[in-house]
Amino acid sequence: MLGDNLPSPSEVISLCKSRNISKLRMTRPSIPVLEALRNTGIGVILSPYKEELLLFALRRSAAVGWVEAYIVPFASSVDFRYISIGNEDIPGDNSMYILTVIQNVANALRAANLYIPVTTTVSMEVLGTSYKPSEGVFSDKALEVTCVLEPIIYHLALSKAPLLVNVYPYYAYVAEPDVIELDYVLFTTRGVVVEDGNRGYSNMFDAMVDAMRTALERAGGAGVEVVVSETGWPSFGGKIGATIHNAKTYNNNLVKHVKSKIGTPKFPEKEIEVYLFSMFNENLKPEGIKRNYGLFYANMTEDDARKMVGIAQLVEQRIENPRVTSSNLVPDA
Repeated sequence: MLGDNLPSPSEVISLCKSRNISKLRMTRPSIPVLEALRNTGIGVILSPYKEELLLFALRRSAAVGWVEAYIVPFASSVDFRYISIGNEDIPGDNSMYILTVIQNVANALRAANLYIPVTTTVSMEVLGTSYKPSEGVFSDKALEVTCVLEPIIYHLALSKAPLLVNVYPYYAYVAEPDVIELDYVLFTTRGVVVEDGNRGYSNMFDAMVDAMRTALERAGGAGVEVVVSETGWPSFGGKIGATIHNAKTYNNNLVKHVKSKIGTPKFPEKEIEVYLFSMFNENLKPEGIKRNYGLFYANMTEDDARKMVGIAQLVEQRIENPRVTSSNLVPDA
């Protein structure tokens, strides 16, 4: 994330503690942030730099060095929930390296007598079909003739690691605003919008999550959990629906939905681990919606229009070295 007016890592971790934020996501490793996280009880998703993936695939020693630098010194005092190798790199130029890096990092962790689930993060774009949820299937491009994604899913199933998925109903709505009801994406509809056999969907978030679960089942990953590693709504930026009112509505209703532990129509009463993007706007990103997902101002306050009910329950924290760059919120059970 890009911002030149953001709080220091220690200030952000203090903010998280004051708001009872229980889990964070770091898309890049940072020693100052990891130091600030010591003995806080805050769970962390950590990723290496995207630029390091090829090196980690070619040289196991590079993966070992990364684990020894960023995991081993903190493992006794920082709660590492998952290591994510890549962010939306499938399909793409790095996709062929993802599984090898997952395996190399997992082996390095085992050599250090540590078990932290190692996985990857994908977007909903890996699905060829997502409507209806029971018809969810991975696209041929994502599967790349079963050479990339299916072996990863098989590995995740064996290692009992989840698949991290970035889920944005906002983008689906913007793509078809004349077809998709705003109430359906904002959790404000009063009834079922999508009938899918004996299941009824009243919000798009659940439908997207269940479509991904169905695709995993079809690819041999019935036991692989889905963790929503990003979701959110822009408050500004010029595109349809990007308003403070809609952002507040989506984020608040998402928090309530996750905290209710109602689950989804496919898996009722099954809790979903969700990370909300993001804590701060990114003022150095290009003009538009991508710089306007923040829940807090840079001075770590909220205004009444943006304030969330239970914001302390949901955050994913994206942090770069050396200053905090962006983030997301997670439900605290």
